[in-house]
Amino acid sequence: MKPPRRAARLIAQISLLVALAATSAVLMLRTHLGDEETIYRQGTINEVVQQGPVTIGRVQWKLESLEVYTQLVDGEKKKISLDQPEGSVVILAKVSITPLDGLKMGADGFSCSSSLRDDRGNLWGQQSVSGLALPTNCGDDDHPFSRNKAGLLAQVYVVPQSAVPHLTGLQIESLSEYRRVLLAR
Repeated sequence: MKPPRRAARLIAQISLLVALAATSAVLMLRTHLGDEETIYRQGTINEVVQQGPVTIGRVQWKLESLEVYTQLVDGEKKKISLDQPEGSVVILAKVSITPLDGLKMGADGFSCSSSLRDDRGNLWGQQSVSGLALPTNCGDDDHPFSRNKAGLLAQVYVVPQSAVPHLTGLQIESLSEYRRVLLAR
């Protein structure tokens, strides 16, 4: 074989090898990076909304306030019992919740849970509380929610006092939609 033909053949083989490697890398990354379920399971926030409103899982959310307390008291000024370690504070989030058409609302209401998130990726779950003037879950018999009508909900979180300056807002998610939204304060 003549040297010019050999060089041309070698260049064609190398070009084909590079093209095949690039194609396989693109296909592999597109499958992995474009997979909504994988992205959701990694804890990625899909959307950041300043206070709202945002609709997720046929429920419209709007963050009304995020307030810091050393302790909560009821209407009679008695301390509300919470699992509150020393050095922690209570965060009271007031959220406007509107259940929309198509949402299954059974005898126990509907699910409306969220987590409190900070800029370091820490999450705190809601505390179960009784004695507040506002409902603390969407299945409260004393404060039922009506479809297409906004209602105010109180969500209580206990966090270390050092986390307060780093709090970013409430995280709401829907597994069926593979969506995770941050209602930023």
